[in-house]
Amino acid sequence: MADAKLTVGDKNVSLPMIVGSEDEVGLDVSKLRAETGAITVDEGFVNTGSTLSAITFLDGEKGILRYRGYPIETLAEHCDFVEVCYLLLHGELPTADQIAAFRTDLRQHTMLHEDMRKFYDGFQHDAHPMAILSSVIHALSTFYADSLDVTDEKDVQRCTMRLLAKAPTIAAYAHKKSIGHPFVYPKNDQGYCENFLHMMFSVPAEDYVVNPIHAQALNLLLIVHADHEQNCSTSTVRMVGSSDANLFASIAAGVAALSGPLHGGANEACVSMLERIREDGGDVDKYVRMAKDKSNGFRLMGFGHRVYKSFDPRATIIKKTCHDLLDSGHIDDPIFEIALKLEEVALTDEYFVERQLYPNVDFYSGVIYRALGIPVDMFTVLFAMGRMPGWIAHWQEMRQSPGKRIYRPRQIYTGPTEREFVPMEKR
Repeated sequence: MADAKLTVGDKNVSLPMIVGSEDEVGLDVSKLRAETGAITVDEGFVNTGSTLSAITFLDGEKGILRYRGYPIETLAEHCDFVEVCYLLLHGELPTADQIAAFRTDLRQHTMLHEDMRKFYDGFQHDAHPMAILSSVIHALSTFYADSLDVTDEKDVQRCTMRLLAKAPTIAAYAHKKSIGHPFVYPKNDQGYCENFLHMMFSVPAEDYVVNPIHAQALNLLLIVHADHEQNCSTSTVRMVGSSDANLFASIAAGVAALSGPLHGGANEACVSMLERIREDGGDVDKYVRMAKDKSNGFRLMGFGHRVYKSFDPRATIIKKTCHDLLDSGHIDDPIFEIALKLEEVALTDEYFVERQLYPNVDFYSGVIYRALGIPVDMFTVLFAMGRMPGWIAHWQEMRQSPGKRIYRPRQIYTGPTEREFVPMEKR
């Protein structure tokens, strides 16, 4: 494909065309400033490719999401979350021996250093678990200084396994802290999801058996959240890592970015909206009318998507799980009836259909988390658990890129020009 041509003043510059393996086209503007003195401006980087990546392909117009070339639908049907972790990190699906060794390695790192338990004493009982998750992950670097060399492959591997294995433990401890329950140690004879649910909900006073339907639902949620290319938190992980910050610090920064309500907090906002409708009498039609009224500031949360313009493939996958849980008859919660009514409106009402305001992954995941008994403030924590392998894979890819350099966006200055200083007594 021929280079693009750009004229800036009296200078002509060629911009090389870059074509990806899925025929995505980009313009290489890396030499634009050096050749013309000009830069590109793209608020929010919505039309800027920050890197070349071989991890995840996303086509919002066609509703396509693939990890390392495999459709998300296929992985959700045939793999568990640990296999998807391996795929994202290594680029290939594991053999039976490889996944067995990977699971064994994970089990060796599930426990936290006992001194780290004391960290939780320093948090208020109502501290948000995302803040705890970010803080404790960053603190891991103070306990594992033996594996912080970002140029040492073995160190990176140890950090990777520690993060994947300890994230559920850190998260479950945050929940136990919030309700005043004793911490529950991991049980390494259980699967990844079963172990987390055990640490979340079991108590020393009685036996607890993990519901396999709940474990499978959580497994699907972790898979569909495992990566989503260059989103806010992933870009944050790459940016922090570009400074040669260690993996723990980089992932902690990603957790902080995910904590924002415009990113990872959307499923929390969805359940909060359902609660608001319930408290107002459960009149779904009233809130649908409010959503259609341009003069009304109310927005239906969990519908439509910034990237997916036709449908969200992740929502399609977990929709059935959501309905299976609601249809089981064992869940008595009035917000679920409201959710089902809203879903029906979004899928049939002409206003929503024309504007492609379909239920997205946040809508269904919020309802599923609620059905599993996960507290609302833990929703984004589980999002972070799912996104962990994607973040790590991007950090590793960034480190291994032959063109790696520290991230340093430019800007166009719009402040005052040079001003004369006025002494204090004359101001």
